[in-house]
Amino acid sequence: MEIVKYPAAILEKKCKRVTEFGTSLKAVLNDMYKTMQEAYGVGLAAPQVGIGQQIAVVDIGDGTGRIDLVNPKIIARRGEQTDVEGCLSFPGVYGTVSRAYYVKVKAQNAQGKTFIIEAEDFLARALQHEIDHLHGVLFTSKIIEYVDEEDLTFEEADAE
Repeated sequence: MEIVKYPAAILEKKCKRVTEFGTSLKAVLNDMYKTMQEAYGVGLAAPQVGIGQQIAVVDIGDGTGRIDLVNPKIIARRGEQTDVEGCLSFPGVYGTVSRAYYVKVKAQNAQGKTFIIEAEDFLARALQHEIDHLHGVLFTSKIIEYVDEEDLTFEEADAE
């Protein structure tokens, strides 16, 4: 899959809910996950590969593993954290963004089974970033201050 770059219109559109589950959806999730890994990302939302549906994958590389999200919805949030973010659809663009420190997300898997995931810190940030994509909300609309790429630590630059 090819990653869609800003200013592609699909990045700012609200995605449709997924209504068909099964093998073809699992294939899309697998392709998205491979694409994300090849780009050294920690999350990828369907509009970033030209698909206008509520589908995302997240893997922050901390051992939690791959999280497939279909029709995700944040049902609780607490606290606040501010840190640097980047986005695969905005190569070389980084900025500080404030997000909830904790989130509880209700979503479905590729088979349509509902699950709830609770996350804090970086995983919570990644989930919020990807769920925003599904509503046409870009991280650039939340940037408090832009950060030059050469000023990033290796860890921050790795967290796109």
